[in-house]
Amino acid sequence: MFAAHRGPRITTAVIAAGALVALAGCATSDPTGTSSNDSAADTKIVVGSFAFPESEILGNIYALALEDAGYEVETKFNLGPRQTTIPALEDGSISLMPEYNGNLLFFYDTENTARSTAEVDAALETIVPDGFQVLTSSPAEDKDAYVVTQELAEKEGLVSIGDLKKIEPFSLGASPQIAELPYGIPGLKSVYGINDVTFVPIEDFGGPDTVKALVDNAVQVADIFTTSPDLVAKKLLVLEDPENLIAAQNVLPLLNSKIYSEKLAKVLDQISAALTTEDLIALRDRVEGSEKAQAAVAAKDWLTEKGLLK
Repeated sequence: MFAAHRGPRITTAVIAAGALVALAGCATSDPTGTSSNDSAADTKIVVGSFAFPESEILGNIYALALEDAGYEVETKFNLGPRQTTIPALEDGSISLMPEYNGNLLFFYDTENTARSTAEVDAALETIVPDGFQVLTSSPAEDKDAYVVTQELAEKEGLVSIGDLKKIEPFSLGASPQIAELPYGIPGLKSVYGINDVTFVPIEDFGGPDTVKALVDNAVQVADIFTTSPDLVAKKLLVLEDPENLIAAQNVLPLLNSKIYSEKLAKVLDQISAALTTEDLIALRDRVEGSEKAQAAVAAKDWLTEKGLLK
């Protein structure tokens, strides 16, 4: 059995120098990652994760499914931000990561204008470096969202971000960066024509302080991530974003091309096809909520429920 072991979501720094210790004895295959040869199936798969619970849950899902498919699997979770994980993938210290398509794209190209899932996926295909490969993205997304209480939404007829014009002026609670980020206050103005906003900086990046401010009506709108269990527990509503102000952040596997095989791609593609944002909310709730389930237990239960284990 493999050994189970949050940083900034958007990283714009140049890839950090200095490699981690390389895995010895990795099998080789077509470095372009396009080979249909399944010889790479004999390679040990080392699954990494970022240092926040959702990423560890996803890493466990990948690891358990691959182990079930006959791979030798090791895990190295809670590694930190992309300045750590990208070099680890480059040198083979890890070989597979659950990633987010938008943030991965902007890591390599901070000025990229892709926004929808299709646009971001297409851009990623051309921008990931040689030796790396992304597989099919999942419908599941974990991204910033403009959120209101269901009570306010029903009272004022709020469905999409543009509807916030109905409640101007209003207060927005969010991390300090939202004052300047393109999808923050500048984007509300330029894309949706929303001008009369009082900004209330809250330092916990959509966490309990932000949620409390929204529920208590200290702010009427808040930036909260789309997989927060509080969306359900506190009866909150994610406003639709028809203009794609906020770029897609779909979960997808990023791998060192040396481990690619059709067999591996099939296992991971089945996971991506089954995973939804609602699943991520439920999984996070099990691990981060009152149950405090182990990430590996929640991952195994999800795989079993979806029929993805033998």
